[in-house]
Amino acid sequence: MWAVLKYDKKYLNVLKSEFLKKLGKNCRFYQPKIKYDKYFKNKLVQKEFLLLGNYLFLYHSNLKYEKFLKNLKYIKGLKYFLSGHSRSQEEINHFINLCNKAEDKNGYIKNNFINLISNGYYKFKTGPFADKIFKLLNLNREYIEIMLGNLKTKVKYKNYIVEPV
Repeated sequence: MWAVLKYDKKYLNVLKSEFLKKLGKNCRFYQPKIKYDKYFKNKLVQKEFLLLGNYLFLYHSNLKYEKFLKNLKYIKGLKYFLSGHSRSQEEINHFINLCNKAEDKNGYIKNNFINLISNGYYKFKTGPFADKIFKLLNLNREYIEIMLGNLKTKVKYKNYIVEPV
């Protein structure tokens, strides 16, 4: 059974090692991430973007028992388990399978994973417009038509990573 937990980013490695100690080798972690290039001080640097922020999927067969979860809630780095994970197993499995299908051979999700919706607001994660918020006006196969402030332009969709705002 999958559980969703929120963790403190400073203690991610400690959290994983503690779970492995308590649960053994039969627990699995899943955290979807995207790799992108960003210019930093005139150098191209590869960055990692965690799709779910500081949330993590944890799989273990005993996570369906409430007493078992209570024993785990004081692990260092764990903020809390999201409630209702036992009722949402179908949706969690669907999301994880969707992410697995969109991954490349290195385990990073490809750029075309996020479905864009017209008239929605998004933020560029890469490219010359990095960290700029824009409104999506129109969507084609290769190009997106955007409104960035007062500037209306077309951009190749596959060259950039965007996130919803």
